[in-house]
Amino acid sequence: MIVVTGATGNVGRALVERLVDANRPVRALTRDPRRAGLPAPAEAVRFDPDRPAALFEGATRLFLYVQALGGRTGALLEAARAAGVQHVVLLSSGIIEEGADDARASHPIHVMHATAERQIRDSGLAWTFLRPNAFAVNALHWAPQIRAGHRVRGVFPDGLGAPIHEDDIAAVAERTLVEDGHEGAVHRLTGPEAISNAGQVEEIGRALGRALEFVETPPDQAGPELFPSLPPHMLQPLLKAFAATVGVTPEITDTVQKITGDPARTFARWAEDHADDFRN
Repeated sequence: MIVVTGATGNVGRALVERLVDANRPVRALTRDPRRAGLPAPAEAVRFDPDRPAALFEGATRLFLYVQALGGRTGALLEAARAAGVQHVVLLSSGIIEEGADDARASHPIHVMHATAERQIRDSGLAWTFLRPNAFAVNALHWAPQIRAGHRVRGVFPDGLGAPIHEDDIAAVAERTLVEDGHEGAVHRLTGPEAISNAGQVEEIGRALGRALEFVETPPDQAGPELFPSLPPHMLQPLLKAFAATVGVTPEITDTVQKITGDPARTFARWAEDHADDFRN
């Protein structure tokens, strides 16, 4: 049995679907199983952090999405080990790098994932860390503007990234959960090519069959309306991270292809897969 936390998130849902398609027994943890809409025969179970032992009964593998745990990572790892879980795969972050400077190490996303990695290392469980950089699905923050018209306000049009399709992350997670040989490995994950923020908007327009215009907004004028799903305390760290991508070639890895046998999908492919999310 494989337990998936964050099962209704972008990566978690894609992973559950892959495991079901592969006829792997999977227990999907979610706050509201009745509304989760997860595929049968996945076992949708309400995530109750106050009763962790019941979550892991009969399980041997665990996919961990730390943002879904509400600060209970340590207790859940202890319960998982006691129940017989042997291997945990963590969806960590590419912000974690050896020798990271003080500014990066103090970033909230770095702190959260570095803490989780340390707890997992200390747990005694076998582990694999997935460290993706930018997620292609983050482009959905432009969706309200794209639904409303053809102009998209945003910061740093020339900022470069290599955003990764969430299903490519799920494909790597699936392989690390069902195959031996990934214990103690750190897998850095990216998309296959560099693309600018303005280029992403252009590709979304192409997928929709209409021209979109990227309108640059100075970062000091960027507010919550540009990032409607972002917690307010994350806005300034995000803007600093975006600023650091201007004129800098992003990291590009071939990890997806090495592990899954299939090349990572381009942002253009992601835009095609998600075109309906940008329509009215």
